[in-house]
This record gives sequence, structure tokens and C-alpha cells, in this order.
Amino acid sequence: MSEMTQIGMTQSEMTQSEMTQSEIRQRDSTQTDSTQTEPLLEIAMRVNGVVNTARAPARRLLSDFLRHELRLTGTHVGCEHGVCGACTVLVDGTPMRSCLMFAVTAQDHEITTVEGLADSGDGAGESTMSPVQQAFIECHGLQCGFCTPGFLTTITAYLQENPEPTETDAREAISGNLCRCTGYQNIVKSVLRAAELTRERGAGE
Repeated sequence: MSEMTQIGMTQSEMTQSEMTQSEIRQRDSTQTDSTQTEPLLEIAMRVNGVVNTARAPARRLLSDFLRHELRLTGTHVGCEHGVCGACTVLVDGTPMRSCLMFAVTAQDHEITTVEGLADSGDGAGESTMSPVQQAFIECHGLQCGFCTPGFLTTITAYLQENPEPTETDAREAISGNLCRCTGYQNIVKSVLRAAELTRERGAGE
């Protein structure tokens, strides 16, 4: 194949690439315009004890609403299919995958994210880590930390219903959340330690 032919093919490929990029930009522009013209709804929900109101499209997921509209970025988005559990928050005390909920369906409900797990303390601005948070630190229950918010909210709700779990119970409790770092051993230990801390704090009141 001659050098001129190779140059000609290269130029043709570049032109095709440029056309493709142009088409992509046009497509993205159209999608952006569509999103901008989409009606916005005023959504109100109580998050971590505070009533929040923000405007968002009806199709906005709760996970995105928390992160982008309310700037509560502790809720992490992983698989976006409700499998990994990283986005788990508490809705009226029950663990829910926020990537599977529309924000509008959380209207007038009580939402607790990882930012709201710490004990408020005496109201003087000081807060204390919850038993589950403290246990994760003591037992080294996290490494990269991406999945941790989902584990913390899930375990918090579980211990309210099951204050004295066995190791088998602890494994079952976390079975719906995925972690790629720890091997789960220290997370199981964290569940058991959190139960101990909860009982200790209750006895000290």
C-alpha cells in the first residue's frame, strides 16, 4: 500500500471521527435541552431531622437528589441497580436502596443518611459517633470506604430490631451489601462490637 493511500485513509478516518464527534455533541446538546425544559417539582422531605425542600424533575432518583440537590454526598452510588447496597439510606427507619427510589416518592418521609447517624449529643454543637460508626473504627471494618455508608445504615437499622446478634446473624444482616476490600471478616466483627457498644451505652444512661 502506497504512502499516499495510507495518508488518504488516515484523513478519511479523521473526517469520519470528526463527524462522529459532531454528532455526539449535537445529541448531547439535544438531551441537555430536553432536561432543561423538563418540569421541576418542589420536593420536601425530612432528612437527618431537618426539613429540606428542593426542585427537581419527577424522574430524579433519591440518591441523586440527596447528592446533588441537597449536597449530602455521604450516600454513594455504586451499581445503580439496587445490588451493591452502597446507596442504602433509612426511610422511616427502614433500609432502602436510594438508587431505586424516585425522590418524589420520599416526599414527607423521614430520611436518614450516613451524615445523620451520629448522636446529636447535648445540643451544644458536639456530636458523638454512633455505636456502629465507633465499632467500624475499632474493628477496622472499612478500607476504601466506598461501601461503608450503606453498611452503616443497614447495620444501624438491623441492630434496632436485633440487639444481640450472633456471628451467623451478623453475616446474614450484611449479606445484601457488597464490599470489594475487606473480605467481610472485620465487618462481621463490627456488627458484634456495635451491639456491645449499644448495650453499654444503654446501661450507662
